[in-house]
Amino acid sequence: MDPVRVVSGGGRYTGVQGLSYFSGISSESAGARGLCLHALTIPPGGRARAHLHEGHESAIYLISGDAVVWYGEGLAERLEQHPGDFVYIPAGTPHLPVNASDSEPCVALVARTDPNEQESVVLLPELDGLPHLQ
Repeated sequence: MDPVRVVSGGGRYTGVQGLSYFSGISSESAGARGLCLHALTIPPGGRARAHLHEGHESAIYLISGDAVVWYGEGLAERLEQHPGDFVYIPAGTPHLPVNASDSEPCVALVARTDPNEQESVVLLPELDGLPHLQ
C-alpha cells in the first residue's frame, strides 16, 4: 500500500501554457499515478497560451476573480467562470483561459487525470492570435 502524504505548498513553476502554478499533488511530488492537483494564479489581464491536454481531462474550481475560457474548434466557444464555479474540460479539447480583470488576480484549483501534468500539454500557437481573443 502506498503511503498517505502531505505535500507542503509554496513551490512554484511556470507551465508550458505560460501560467504560474503552485506545486501540489503529482507524480513527482507524491507518487500519484492517475491525477494531479495544483493551484493556479492568473495575474490581472493575464492569459494562457492556447493548448489542449492530450488524453487527459481537466477540472477547475475558481476560488477568486473572474475568468473567461475560450474553447473548442478555433476557440469559438466562450464561457465565463466566477468564484465557486467548477469547469470540466474533456480530454483533447483546445482551450485558453483568460483573467477577465485588469486589476485583480484570478486564483483556481486545477485537477487533471495526468499525474505528470505538463507531459500531455500540446500548445496550439496557430490559435493564440485569433482576432476574437484580442
